[in-house]
Amino acid sequence: MARVLLLIVMVLSGTATSQLPEFSQQYRQRLGGAIDALEEILADFRKDAAQYGLSITEAISRQKSSGDPFIRARGDSMANADQRLVHLKQQQEQLQTAGPFARLMIFMRGVDPQLAQATAKDYEPAIPVTPVGLASAGFGALAGLLIMRVLFGIAWLGRRRRIAKS
Repeated sequence: MARVLLLIVMVLSGTATSQLPEFSQQYRQRLGGAIDALEEILADFRKDAAQYGLSITEAISRQKSSGDPFIRARGDSMANADQRLVHLKQQQEQLQTAGPFARLMIFMRGVDPQLAQATAKDYEPAIPVTPVGLASAGFGALAGLLIMRVLFGIAWLGRRRRIAKS
């Protein structure tokens, strides 16, 4: 029974982790779209600021110092959009120049929560046929094996102590 449970956990954990490369790939596709959308928003803002002789930084500062709470909130939104665009572009550049295994690490280290949530909402699982997908599945299966070994070991020690007390 224990071996069947162990096999089930390994298959489930391997299957789950095998999806990480596919999720990362779908995230990268959305990343480009998010960058395009933010660039469009910020281009319009820059154009409006330039009409009044302001840089984007000056326009945001002016909004943030406004007496109108709505205008101050828009200033915060624009500053956040500008910072997010910089972060997403950096991540995109890193992902484009990295190898397949490095892309997974870059993805996990710098994931954008909004983008990851949108990706998860529309995520479609795929069978891992790439070396990275297979390695990811193997890692998950190994992790499942190790977790189950630890749990079995703890259970075995508890059982052994109960028998010794009897």
